[in-house]
Amino acid sequence: FRETNMSKIIIVSNRLPIELSKKEDSDWNFIPTSGGLATGMKSVHDHGESLWIGWLGVSSEEITKPEFDDLTKQLVSQKYKPISLSQNEIDEFYLGFSNQAIWPLFHYFKQFFKFENEQWENYVSVNQKYADSILEEIDDGDKIWIHDYQLLLVPKMIKSVKKNITIGFFLHIPFPSFEIFRLFPKREELLNGILGADLIGFHTYDYQRHFLSSVRRILHLNVSFNLIEKFDRKIIVNTFPMGIDYEKFERTSIEHKKIDKKKYSQLRTQLEKHKLNNQGKIILSIDRLDYTKGIVNRIKSFELFLDKYPQYQNKLRLLMVCVPSRSKVSDYMRLKREIDETIGRVNGKFANVNWTPIWYYYRSFGFDDLIDLYTQSDIAMVTPLRDGMNLVAKEYLATRVENDGVLILSELAGASKELHQALIVNPFDINELADSIYEAIKLSKQDQIEKNIELRERVKRYNVNYWSTNFIQKLNEISKITAKNKSIKLDQKTTSFLNSSYLKSKKRLIILDYDGTLVGFNNDRNKALPSIELKNLLRSLSKNEKNKVAIISGRPQGFMEKNLSDLGICLIAEHGFFQKNPGCEWEKKQIQNNTWVDHIFPLLQQFADNTPGTFVEKKVNALVWHYRRTDPELGIVKAEELKTILSSMISPEFNVVHGNKIVEVVSSSTNKGIASLDLFKEDDFDFTFVAGDDTTDENMFIHLPKDVFSVKVGNKLTSAKYFVNEHTDILKILKLIEDK
Repeated sequence: FRETNMSKIIIVSNRLPIELSKKEDSDWNFIPTSGGLATGMKSVHDHGESLWIGWLGVSSEEITKPEFDDLTKQLVSQKYKPISLSQNEIDEFYLGFSNQAIWPLFHYFKQFFKFENEQWENYVSVNQKYADSILEEIDDGDKIWIHDYQLLLVPKMIKSVKKNITIGFFLHIPFPSFEIFRLFPKREELLNGILGADLIGFHTYDYQRHFLSSVRRILHLNVSFNLIEKFDRKIIVNTFPMGIDYEKFERTSIEHKKIDKKKYSQLRTQLEKHKLNNQGKIILSIDRLDYTKGIVNRIKSFELFLDKYPQYQNKLRLLMVCVPSRSKVSDYMRLKREIDETIGRVNGKFANVNWTPIWYYYRSFGFDDLIDLYTQSDIAMVTPLRDGMNLVAKEYLATRVENDGVLILSELAGASKELHQALIVNPFDINELADSIYEAIKLSKQDQIEKNIELRERVKRYNVNYWSTNFIQKLNEISKITAKNKSIKLDQKTTSFLNSSYLKSKKRLIILDYDGTLVGFNNDRNKALPSIELKNLLRSLSKNEKNKVAIISGRPQGFMEKNLSDLGICLIAEHGFFQKNPGCEWEKKQIQNNTWVDHIFPLLQQFADNTPGTFVEKKVNALVWHYRRTDPELGIVKAEELKTILSSMISPEFNVVHGNKIVEVVSSSTNKGIASLDLFKEDDFDFTFVAGDDTTDENMFIHLPKDVFSVKVGNKLTSAKYFVNEHTDILKILKLIEDK
């Protein structure tokens, strides 16, 4: 598949956009399909260097190895790479886990949710198969765009091997609220899988918001607006509402209007005959057979409409198209029976010799017939119970070239966030659905035109090419930013230079923060204690006569005395207010009036009382409001509120510091920067290493000379020269130099 050295875009989806066919005693043939994703990615795939990877749509048992190899050679010329799946993999990974676990829960249908561990294991292994196939094709500079819920684990699988490759991921179905998503047994694995991507896209802001909420609450990662911080990476999450090939639908609709009546299709002839017989308006309902589509509710609402407004009996018809889907799955078989029975009951209730209220088609239609359905229908009812986007609504509008027709649209379809001028309804409210039909019938031609001009302009402007181009442009921007930021990471080469400088030096100063730098965070901060290994490491470093080791922390002196005083190192507590040198007593570094602590304490205590899971830590010269154990989103909101209040009432003599899950009030004359500079001035040090993880540590990076080895834990905005991913990386560096 590698023919040039140019960078390429690799598109990855569950299935390739092709349809396989084989006649008896002949070779396999394929033709391109024209579904939403195939159309959307066509411009990306056709122009420039690209490769599309996906499953063929048939099991490996249906196609022999020589046939598969021969077909692969044909597909190469079309820039496709097929993946082979066995029938068991299809049953367990696709029909099983993807569509019995992820699909129902992400669409809020808990009653259909089934989780089986064997299916999960197959889901992981098939995702790995896709990842391995991608990795075989990756070159430096390539970009990858992975699609949809069947491949949620692939981004991480790629990123763990190729860290410098830029990856995009787009979810075409809804992302559920945290309260729903938290029910998923493998929720952390799914989130971490998606977070292997550098750019994550959703159809609507609601889905984006739900995803970010789950990332905060389940993985406890820092989220700022649409930016997720995960170790050394910044992941962008954004909204990209998918469109349609507007010009194709509009153009075909215009062409159909010019066709001579003698050349009408059988379907169009039937629809025209309905109108000639003055049987009133046609309401179109067209969906894939699925419990998320609200088909039964739509039939019942039509029945209620005929009961409430009997004057429209014999003058209105519901044309219902159900495209077969997963016909062997028991839940879908039951749904099919319920639809058949409900339609039969309604038709039996109202039908007469000249009129049948519901025309029912259980089959798929070709593109030309689809255009006829759209253009001949006066009203389109698109009322799913939950839908990622729903392109039927946009397709219907694109065919209304005279700007007539009425769109009834579910508020729970992603398209409703764009198409505000449609009749927006609650698909669970049968009465509202019935009344919306009446409202649609009564809507004047002029009102229809006014609404549809705006609706069609939106669909035309934000078409499928706009969607794909917008996503790729953002992916390219991220690729450039990622490349620019690579140099600040403390890599193997820089670590070797640090180690060499350490060995050559005669007087060394090592300054370390505590929480988040030497130990990980804990919801119970009293349990964030130094391990035996850490204590031995610090004790060993301090025994070297060339070294001066200091820990500068916001922790109170009591904690540091109890846990760190036996290591032979310098301890500085409360950001520099107290200091203890080896073998000495604690001393105050600042002499000042701290009565302000008692004045401010009631305000912070009030916030703690009103925000469950938070508490106030009262130090000698500081107050800290901790919110690590509260709801993450509530904590962020209340922290901003507290900062605003404190900033308006505290004099310049004090600082309000927003640290890692804390808001701290401390004297402006006391900070880690002053304390670290005082240490630096004590001797003529020719090697200085300083490490920290949060806002309070920035003062150290700023106050110390630029040539020191300053390291930030986490890839955040910083004045440090280098960064590492985790606190354990700091321990590895200390262990490396301790061994010398």
